[in-house]
Amino acid sequence: MATADNLKEAFAGESQANRKYLAFAKKADAEGRKQIAKLFRAAAEAETIHAHAHLRVMNGVKGTADNLKAAIEGEGHEFRTMYPQFLAEAKAEGNKAAQMSFQYALVVEEIHHGLYQKALETLTQGKDLEDAVIYVCPVCGNTVIGQAPDKCHVCGVPKEKFIEVK
Repeated sequence: MATADNLKEAFAGESQANRKYLAFAKKADAEGRKQIAKLFRAAAEAETIHAHAHLRVMNGVKGTADNLKAAIEGEGHEFRTMYPQFLAEAKAEGNKAAQMSFQYALVVEEIHHGLYQKALETLTQGKDLEDAVIYVCPVCGNTVIGQAPDKCHVCGVPKEKFIEVK
């Protein structure tokens, strides 16, 4: 049982390191430190390799239908339970920055939940989603299939700031 717990902890740690190093790379780029930024991105990619290996060993990657069901469950937990609790605690503490961060995540996780549900419904009909561009808001993470809105309905960012997912 210790190994199973260790795999979960290792997966979480490697996943967090990946995201942290990518944020560090953006900061290094902004400061004109291109080679340091590249080093952070390389380490982030290595952390992803480790995380994926741990997840595979835990049998955490299944077929697409099961993966969608797991994503729906995870997103549902986040917007129904986790973020409302985090938001309430941040409000009680008067931490406005955390409130905004949690509120954006709460709204967007519900959007993701719906997108995954639609994908699962399409998959159960034996199809893939229609070919379309997918955009992500760089501030709140709002995810839009098709055309980016003139203004993000979650945080107000203008259309031209949305990132096209390749």
